[in-house]
Amino acid sequence: MKIKYILFLFWAFLLTACSQVHQPDGTISRAPKIFPDYTAVTLPPNIAPVNFEIQEKGDAFQTEIGWGNEVAIVVTGDEPTVDIPESDWHDLLEKAKGKTIFFRISVLQNGKWMRYADIHDTISTAPIDPVLVYRLLYPGYELWNEMGIYQRDLTSFEQTPIVENRNFGKMCVNCHNFADHNPDTMMLHVRGKLGGTMIVNGDQVKKVTPNPASFAHGATYPSWRPGGRYIAYSTNEVQQFFHSAGKKPIEVSDLAADLMVYDTQTNTAFTDSLVYGDQYLETFPHWAPDGKTLYFCRCSHFRKGMALDSIRYSLYRVQVDVTHHRISHLECVYDAEAKGKSVSFPRVSPDGKYLLFTQSNYGNFSIWHAESDLYLLDIATGKVRRLNEVNSKDVDSYHCWSTNGRWFVFSSKRLDGLWARPFFASFDPKTGKAGKPFLLPQKDPHFYDRFTLTFNVPELIKGKVRKGRKIEHEINAQNAVQATEAQ
Repeated sequence: MKIKYILFLFWAFLLTACSQVHQPDGTISRAPKIFPDYTAVTLPPNIAPVNFEIQEKGDAFQTEIGWGNEVAIVVTGDEPTVDIPESDWHDLLEKAKGKTIFFRISVLQNGKWMRYADIHDTISTAPIDPVLVYRLLYPGYELWNEMGIYQRDLTSFEQTPIVENRNFGKMCVNCHNFADHNPDTMMLHVRGKLGGTMIVNGDQVKKVTPNPASFAHGATYPSWRPGGRYIAYSTNEVQQFFHSAGKKPIEVSDLAADLMVYDTQTNTAFTDSLVYGDQYLETFPHWAPDGKTLYFCRCSHFRKGMALDSIRYSLYRVQVDVTHHRISHLECVYDAEAKGKSVSFPRVSPDGKYLLFTQSNYGNFSIWHAESDLYLLDIATGKVRRLNEVNSKDVDSYHCWSTNGRWFVFSSKRLDGLWARPFFASFDPKTGKAGKPFLLPQKDPHFYDRFTLTFNVPELIKGKVRKGRKIEHEINAQNAVQATEAQ
């Protein structure tokens, strides 16, 4: 009994010591510097812990996390890394929905615990779609033989592959896209000698060639029509141009581009002279939620010897009747060319009220343009404004709305100018205002210092893709058939 009693006292002492909260010997009026910057942001109530590093010098560190007068989590240690327990974090978020939480940081400096001003974040009542899909590849233009499309559970730190090109001959894989944010209705392209387009619809996975033989170029940039049967494609002849000097090593441009609508059930496509021909380049189609309006980017046709920095796209839309295969009512929505600017990646909000797009000085491959920023169009009024709440001094580009329209994700190179990383921002449909963006949380706050791949085409979806292995199997099966037929 005496030994048991001593052990009990020992463990009680350890528990008391571990849970001890150091009271401050003094205060510092400013908030501490942390990385990633999770200060004054609005967070989804289902997001993974926002682990960070305290960027203040000290011999020991303490972080209290809570809301109101309640401290729910205490993280202490000799290292400045704040690793928040996942279960405790999610318990806190559930209690703090619609409220403000605090991060109360104290640092042991010169033998005294100094408490900094609290960091405050708001917890939204609106969840974000729980899965983010992206392609990982090297940030240059010359290495694409190692890449894959991955999915990240945003409620935790779990990342799993959907497809990896090492499993099918290291062919390029790109342009993943989903119907209605549905993980069971998706497509992706496989580029290479035996490539094609993979269509996933429920349990069915098939490899197709969307463009008929009469189309001059293959299907490139997609947009699923609501409902999951039709896909609008631009058919592009893409060319890379390399600069021998200057800050931009490469420019990607279309030599030709048109639009078409593909029927996944009948494997047929249709178009119209309004969006197909030699006079203009049309690209980056995107359906509005009504399934009738198709937005896209358009510019004058490329001419040999044309200066690349003179190519500018404006925002257009047409009406599409998929039943009768009719495209009509061509309309310029935003004349960016008249302003000396160029538009890419139009995305309509789920409520149909707003359109988010990228604007740069010229061209449409904005990921290579440091001046690229996000802009917001109020569809009812036609007013356009630069989304100052989220933009930075470097690339801010490809974006995707969450299903409820209360969040969007976008690609930004703001950390170092080279690697694109996913940033998230809250959005208020009533005011059209976005919140301060925050970086995709990682288990290790130093992750972005070491990770050498770029996050490409971030897409939010409502659940995990379960057909990854079946997609890879179908790619390999079809490749084997085509290789045999070619012999």
